[in-house]
Amino acid sequence: MSDLATSTPVGQALTMAGRCLRVSRRQVDALIMSLLLPVLLMVMFVELFGGAIDTGTKYVTYVVPGVILLCAGFGSATTAVSVSQDMTGGLMDRLRSMNVSGKAVLAGHVTASVARTAVSIELVFLVAAVLGFEPSAGPLDWLAVAGVLLAFVIAVSSLAVAIGLLAKSPEAANGFTFFVTFLPYASSGFVPVHTMPSWIQGFALHQPITPITETLRGLLLGTGVGSNPWQALAWCGAVTAISVAVSSVLFQRRIARS
Repeated sequence: MSDLATSTPVGQALTMAGRCLRVSRRQVDALIMSLLLPVLLMVMFVELFGGAIDTGTKYVTYVVPGVILLCAGFGSATTAVSVSQDMTGGLMDRLRSMNVSGKAVLAGHVTASVARTAVSIELVFLVAAVLGFEPSAGPLDWLAVAGVLLAFVIAVSSLAVAIGLLAKSPEAANGFTFFVTFLPYASSGFVPVHTMPSWIQGFALHQPITPITETLRGLLLGTGVGSNPWQALAWCGAVTAISVAVSSVLFQRRIARS
């Protein structure tokens, strides 16, 4: 990191992203959890529970979008913990002496989170194909899928950064991300919303994961998506904007107190 002080903000962010990825490689248990747990959950849902769940199609076809979104949820825990460790481990004092932008530090964490999640999503698609997933998406559909996933992962990663700054310890940061991981279960990701108890259907229909799931499902299977893409992007944009604003405030407060 010797050239951080003289590089551009983009260069600083990329340098920090590279550092975060190197740190992740040394934390083998957390890396395995964020990369492989979604894959194991998909195998469990499809092979153990899929035969008992009626979705009108092969369950692996139905469940893939929900498991893909879980990848970002599990990855958010790694990001939140990493941010919290940096804020409490003395790294910020060193970077501050090098005149490194706080925005570059936080952007580096988000970039690293996107890279880790991309690997996990690729593993999910590979295992899904082995289990019988046969998407009918064309090239433009796949491009749209990639765009929606990128927007979602950036949103979740930005939220994880804010959680990491808010938490007083890495353990607390890991615990706070539980809600992010829970959201896909209370959506259309794993079962149709109409099969849920009436008291939870309203929440499932009006939370961000459901329109994102329906967008991915429609694009991958070639069915209609309706207004879901616009709702999905609106949710992602709102979460990202709010998270970035909150992170900027929290970062300055944490730095001022240190």
